[in-house]
Amino acid sequence: MKSDIILAGVGGQGILSIATILGAAALAEGLYLKQAEVHGMSQRGGDVMSCLRISSRPVASDLIPQGKADIIVSLEPMEALRYLSFLAPDGWIVTNTVPVINTAGYPDTAVLIECLEKRPRTVAFDMDAVASKVATARASNMVLLGAASRFIDIPAGKIEEGIRTVFAPKGQAIVDSNIAAFRAGLEAASSAM
Repeated sequence: MKSDIILAGVGGQGILSIATILGAAALAEGLYLKQAEVHGMSQRGGDVMSCLRISSRPVASDLIPQGKADIIVSLEPMEALRYLSFLAPDGWIVTNTVPVINTAGYPDTAVLIECLEKRPRTVAFDMDAVASKVATARASNMVLLGAASRFIDIPAGKIEEGIRTVFAPKGQAIVDSNIAAFRAGLEAASSAM
């Protein structure tokens, strides 16, 4: 088993929370993992990217070579496109379609979505709307994690345990809303495919 995952988004969206949850789930499964993060100007709304490598065998490097990522998991459509050079030919893109317009000259959203939908293995939908229905818009990262979990070789139950571990200090209500968002994302991905 091997999963090379690019996690992408904008500072404050919860990309690193996804990495932490997947890391906890991988360790609970007895898997090896390496992670590298690029924060950039994340505190000011800049891009955030994390390489997460999970395997049943020891992992030598925390960086994913270009053209080798199994999946790009993105909370923002332009960030999904930014890392396309890392995606393997048979890799998947799972992305939110809601843009974070944080720079002058941000591309037209319709053009971004059209570029994504031309890719043969893309799951793209409004994750903010799904999160708002079952929890809060802030839980869109858990909707994304649920959608992406279809393509990550870790049982959904183990990922839910990771959510419980990470969010337990914030209280049961936060744990429950994040798990609800995760499950909604898993279901929405099935419909979007």
